[in-house]
Amino acid sequence: MKFKYNKEDDILLIELNNQKIDYAEQSSDLIVHFSPKREAVLLEILDASQFFKQAATKFPRKILETMISHSYPSVTHRIK
Repeated sequence: MKFKYNKEDDILLIELNNQKIDYAEQSSDLIVHFSPKREAVLLEILDASQFFKQAATKFPRKILETMISHSYPSVTHRIK
């Protein structure tokens, strides 16, 4: 799993695997890219900073720490 954050556009990309992307579906600020076998390949979280603010109250702490440390390395110390 790979995480990439585009600060300028505030988009978080979460690459789940390296399969070929066939199509994508969007629901609100989440875009999921699927393989030809309908398996999720890539997640795009638009307005990612807002997503993390909301996720802070809903995600288990361990998962949130992992996501933030990969996406915002300089912020990790703030959530401990």
